[in-house]
Amino acid sequence: MKLTVVGCSGSFPSVDSPCSSYLVEHDGYRLVVDLGNGALGALQKYTGLYEVDAILLSHLHADHCVDLCAYWVARNYRVEGCPAPLPVHGPAGTAERLARAYDMPEKPGMTEVFDFRDLSDGARLALGPFTVTAARVNHLDCEAYGFRIEAGGRSLVYSGDTGVCPDLVELARGTDLFLCEAAYTDGKETFDSIHLNGTQAGRHAAAAGAGRLVLTHIPPWTDPERNRRDAAAAYPGPVELARPGAVYEL
Repeated sequence: MKLTVVGCSGSFPSVDSPCSSYLVEHDGYRLVVDLGNGALGALQKYTGLYEVDAILLSHLHADHCVDLCAYWVARNYRVEGCPAPLPVHGPAGTAERLARAYDMPEKPGMTEVFDFRDLSDGARLALGPFTVTAARVNHLDCEAYGFRIEAGGRSLVYSGDTGVCPDLVELARGTDLFLCEAAYTDGKETFDSIHLNGTQAGRHAAAAGAGRLVLTHIPPWTDPERNRRDAAAAYPGPVELARPGAVYEL
């Protein structure tokens, strides 16, 4: 299983990175997890526009999903004709949210290009060689999910956006790689149920017994090295910062 970081900036794109998007591959199957602002252009460095097999959306904030609008254009107006509808697994209301974002009628919206399928807490999906488990996480009042992706005897867990969340610890139990958000700075932001800071991300990884921690979704105004140090103080395993183009072979 191979993970490629397409974009990892939190909240809005940085000068170096699009917003959240990750490409997960195994046995020729290509799964895209989130497609935030600016991610569609960067995705084309790593795979063809029409080679993606499925998409997972953690939630419907723009920095995780809005480039589906540009992807609709790329697929709908393809010179050779629109490909078969691409499965998009997301929270309830994904089809309507994206239609509104593009200012088109909700019926049919984008449903002739994308095959929208609703996620639910605890859902287990068979996507090609992958088994994907979805778990609700703690992000404001919106329907937001973390994912455990397994193939070939290996696993990675993606937190999505979340505040402190015991269910995320269980989802990440014993995972080989924990891709965990760390948008906040310990001692600076004090909002509950929105994002984790570096210390909290480290504590979640330690409690889960994760093999490796990669911090992501760090906004341009947050010091990433500070968050890496804070996470390393709370978690005994290897800690690093996600960066666009980074590849992890599991």
